[in-house]
Amino acid sequence: MGMPLELNTMIVTKGREQRINDNDFSLVKEGYRLYPIDIPIDIRKTIASESSGTAIIKKIEWTGTETTITYELVSLNSSN
Repeated sequence: MGMPLELNTMIVTKGREQRINDNDFSLVKEGYRLYPIDIPIDIRKTIASESSGTAIIKKIEWTGTETTITYELVSLNSSN
């Protein structure tokens, strides 16, 4: 039986993102996930939390049973 494919319309980091450089990050998620590429999407720490900003996904990789996304943070919402 294959892994189910999940379609995601926002990035939920759960604080697990890794900084690559100033505005670029990578994030590993369990399972196979599909995200829109090259368009701004919402980024949140948890599904229920407020948007923490906007990101553009540059690359999606499926390996084993994981999805790795590489994204650029294009705007950050202030958390006052």
